[in-house]
Amino acid sequence: MSKAPEDFLAVLNSRSQDIFKKLVEQYLATGAPVGSRDLSRLLSLGLSPASVRNVMADLEDLGLIAAPHTSAGRQPTQEGLRFFVDAMLEVGAVDERERSRIAGQIEGQAQKGNLEDLLTEASQLLSGLSHGAGVVIAAKSDMVLKHIEFVRLDALTAMVVLVGQDGAVENRVVPLPPGLTSNALTQASNYMAHLVVGRTISEARAALESQQAEQRAELDDLTAKLVDAGLATLSTGGSTPTVIVRGRANLINDTMASDDLSRMRQLFDELESKEGLIDLLGGAETAQGVRIFIGSENKLFSLSGSSVILSPYKDANEKVIGVLGVIGPTRLNYARIVPVVDYTAQVISAMMARKK
Repeated sequence: MSKAPEDFLAVLNSRSQDIFKKLVEQYLATGAPVGSRDLSRLLSLGLSPASVRNVMADLEDLGLIAAPHTSAGRQPTQEGLRFFVDAMLEVGAVDERERSRIAGQIEGQAQKGNLEDLLTEASQLLSGLSHGAGVVIAAKSDMVLKHIEFVRLDALTAMVVLVGQDGAVENRVVPLPPGLTSNALTQASNYMAHLVVGRTISEARAALESQQAEQRAELDDLTAKLVDAGLATLSTGGSTPTVIVRGRANLINDTMASDDLSRMRQLFDELESKEGLIDLLGGAETAQGVRIFIGSENKLFSLSGSSVILSPYKDANEKVIGVLGVIGPTRLNYARIVPVVDYTAQVISAMMARKK
């Protein structure tokens, strides 16, 4: 089990903390293990390489740094990076040039009116700003219904046709009670339309359920059974989120070892197959602001050894409807990318609020 930041702070004096912080910052900047001689030159503490080596040995004993392969230098472990991010990361503001670029590109796309294109633009933008992969995970929206009806397919099946106010159409097949007449089919369509049009699917389901005891008496048994079947279709489907990833090539290059390449490709396969995304969205609903997953801390990204910086975005009712962020190597520039992801989520949320 990982230690809490305060556990490490309790055993590290200020000199050890300074050396560890500088080592991590140098590693994040270069991607290369850091040696005691280099650290000695970078530090303003006036310590010799031998003194720095003694502190590094203590940090290694604590599991905060390690030597990759036979390198003489050290780099932070996953636990070390987590400690750095939680206890030492200094996050600044997004500079004005990047703020203008983010707001301008997203607002420009928003004026065109297509939500998926807007989210794709956000993913592409994050990829470009981070030199990693930009990712947007969107919960499937609860369409507002404009029309609903039953269309008979054969003697024992019908199709429920749901038409949203945005033009989206969903078709769901339901069984028909034996002996159901065409008039009963029409009556069931009219009954449901009266209650559901203008409501979201979840609101429509609630309205139908509240009417079950009060108004079902006006329907004959077969028609009531068909309405129940239609109600059941409103309780299913639509939970799989949309995922948009741009900038994959930033994470897959010719210098990667074959094992690393295979793991990264498996990550993208899992993203496309939607595995683990429901849990990720569920976690975002209770999260406050940006979340950072390092290496194996999230099962979706654990195999690839990636770091992921995510922030939720919301609709006009302050409900979390998705997350966006950046996937990259564990040596991401957290101090720069965290505020970029956070600001992008704020801009998207503002766009969603205007759509109300």
